[in-house]
Amino acid sequence: MSSFPHSDHDHDRCVADALSSAEIVCMQRGARLTDLRRRVLELIWDSHAPIGAYDLIDKLSRARADDGADGRVAPPTVYRALEFLIEQGLVHRIESLNAFVGCAEPERPHRGYFLICQSCGAAHELAGGALDRELRNYADGLDFQVKRITIEVAGLCADCREPATA
Repeated sequence: MSSFPHSDHDHDRCVADALSSAEIVCMQRGARLTDLRRRVLELIWDSHAPIGAYDLIDKLSRARADDGADGRVAPPTVYRALEFLIEQGLVHRIESLNAFVGCAEPERPHRGYFLICQSCGAAHELAGGALDRELRNYADGLDFQVKRITIEVAGLCADCREPATA
């Protein structure tokens, strides 16, 4: 995705493309995208705003109840699915929000950097190649061993900045 999704964004197509990419990536890597993992990924992509694990548990539990099944989805079940999705590069964890977003380029292993709208909650993943190299070079110059890099920028997307028209 090259920009924040706008109001005319074809979201159904966006979700379908993300799920299709996930199936291809998992098949190429010999990883198993189970129905539950696929459903968790679909719920994550359901909004471009980061979603927390307990919100996922609630949505999965409601869907399960709608299907006539008893009981709530157990947190470890969702956390295992999230762990798999992160390992496969299909989702990223937004540290500051303790929430998850779908990865725009799961076929290419990379670190996720994000612009996060403080109004609508949408998150946009940045391509961090040059930024990552610059940070590592700077750290190397200081003889500093990088263990983890987290970059999350808060602000307002174009739709939230634009005044409403009547």
